[in-house]
Amino acid sequence: MLAVERYGALGRLLAYGIAGHHSGLANGRDPGECSTLEERLKGQSLPALLDQWQNEIQLPAMSELGPLPIKPVRERQVFQLAFLARMLFSCLVDADFLDTEAYYDRIEQRPSRRSARPSLPHLQQALNVHLAGFRADSPVNRIRADILGHVRQQAVQEPGLFSLTVPTGGGKTLASLAFALDHAIRHGLRRIIYVIPFTSIVEQNAAVFRKALGEFGEQAVLEHHSAFSDNRAQDRQARDKLRLAMENWDAPIIVTTAVQFFESLYADRPSRCRKLHNIAGSVIILDEAQTLPLRLLRPCVTAIDELALNYRCSPVLCTATQPALQAPEFRGGLQGVRELAPQPEQLFQRLVRVQVRQVGILSDAALQRQMAEREQVLCIVNNRRHARALYESIAGSDGARHLTTLMCARHRSQVLAEVRQRLHDGQPCRLVATSLIEAGVDVDFPTVLRAEAGLDSIAQAAGRCNREGLRALEASEVLVFQAENPDWKAPQDLQQFAQAAREVLRNTTGDPLAPGVITRYFQHLYWQKGDRELDAKDLLAQIESKRLEGIPFEMLAREFRMIDSMQCPVIIPFDDEAQESLRALEFADGCGELARQLQPYIVQLPRQGYDALLKAGAIQPVAPERYAEQFMQLVNPDLYHAQYGLHWDNPTFMDVTNLVI
Repeated sequence: MLAVERYGALGRLLAYGIAGHHSGLANGRDPGECSTLEERLKGQSLPALLDQWQNEIQLPAMSELGPLPIKPVRERQVFQLAFLARMLFSCLVDADFLDTEAYYDRIEQRPSRRSARPSLPHLQQALNVHLAGFRADSPVNRIRADILGHVRQQAVQEPGLFSLTVPTGGGKTLASLAFALDHAIRHGLRRIIYVIPFTSIVEQNAAVFRKALGEFGEQAVLEHHSAFSDNRAQDRQARDKLRLAMENWDAPIIVTTAVQFFESLYADRPSRCRKLHNIAGSVIILDEAQTLPLRLLRPCVTAIDELALNYRCSPVLCTATQPALQAPEFRGGLQGVRELAPQPEQLFQRLVRVQVRQVGILSDAALQRQMAEREQVLCIVNNRRHARALYESIAGSDGARHLTTLMCARHRSQVLAEVRQRLHDGQPCRLVATSLIEAGVDVDFPTVLRAEAGLDSIAQAAGRCNREGLRALEASEVLVFQAENPDWKAPQDLQQFAQAAREVLRNTTGDPLAPGVITRYFQHLYWQKGDRELDAKDLLAQIESKRLEGIPFEMLAREFRMIDSMQCPVIIPFDDEAQESLRALEFADGCGELARQLQPYIVQLPRQGYDALLKAGAIQPVAPERYAEQFMQLVNPDLYHAQYGLHWDNPTFMDVTNLVI
């Protein structure tokens, strides 16, 4: 009330954070779970002696505060105010947490739990040592070296929006890290944040960074995602420091997921918002930027643009298939994006390693023959049922393997290790997988069969073919097919992506994966979708309609969800380590570290499958008297198969009367 009284519009921004610093940012006017700010400002049931604060605090005069420190954009004025309010809220709640933490450190006479972190110049030196050992001993490695050198030269450019458009396998990961360190040091930025689309590759990328940064890797790189398991932190003090750093992103290099990053930018809870002010002054690498969900694309892009415009960030859209976010078809897109790679069109021509051909409609039998005729082949299909059926049809052939998200991560890692070994040794290897293998998985097949999908997915599939460029071009094929069997029909969105790809390729000659073709594909896709489908919840319009007094913070946090469908985790007692952690969970003082250790053994199920297994008693809670249903484990080992993973979507098992516990 005092903030609004003394500081007007700025005071109202402050009032949102003051009122919500324990319970969260509330809606300005519209009813929600929390009392609205409008209700709080009425001052009902206030205690007496509220003026005693004046003995402790001297508030500045309005004239001392100056104008709001943001460059306004007419089309998103209320959005900008909401963004600033959330950043100020972040500063407040983090300071509150840190002050409390320091107080208890002091009265308990213990050292600070905050770890000392290496400086960015130290990390730069370590990376330089690592890169000095890089050998340009093949045509592909020489191109990677050229890309790295050129990208590092661009670090002198002023902070702002960048793109890094490099073919799959062109060395984007280390080139982007080198640019980020050079750019941050040159311009006094504070940290580097890697935003990765899939949890499954966060740990993989973090491991690459730790190795590249040598002795500083462990201290410098922080992973923050739902499946985080940090087995390096063996003692309680180390785990405590890790948890604290995760809460406010107090580390020089953060590796996180798109879900964690973007949902935090629209969050309302103190715990989710605490880290936001540490995003300011960062280099933000948006890996595989084309994977941002189309139904939230405009809100995501608006947030990226605001970080660059007013919070001294340098976002880098890093991908082989650059989304056309500057196109006229994309209203409110990014302007002034600068490309870091050397002449992408020519670069893609130099790095052509595969031929892409459309082979039309294939029956199940024809697809089976295509795989049987080849010693080493990868087939990527659009749903798990198709993957399983195809694998079953070739299971008797030498080297047949299957990869699905119905396997836990530890299981998938074992399968991939076998696949890589067989490929390396020249043994037969016929792998059937869903699109999960396109998410940064480093495999190198001579032939890839890809069910029709968007052009970006086809490009990612091509990255698993002749990845190192050691085979002749004519011996390296990506064959795009349409499944004849209607049972394998792709979801509606994927059908739309595939249709856009067909229409663009129909009018394309030359390399179908060239940057210009990819741009036309995304332009066509955005035109098909239209403004409304690129912000399916109409969040940006709702923000602007509310004005400062009615910013709907609670509604935004509820509606901005990167993953739409409800997924339920089931723990698979896959090996001795998983079984030991499950036993320990029943008697442990705390569950946090054990929960992280169990993450590689989780399979996420749709609600339907989860409920069927629960009804049959095939899954049961671990120590329900302590955790309720927080940890659900599979108790019927017959339902987890060495080739198929969890059986929930097999018709045999969907009839719960057939489930024998």
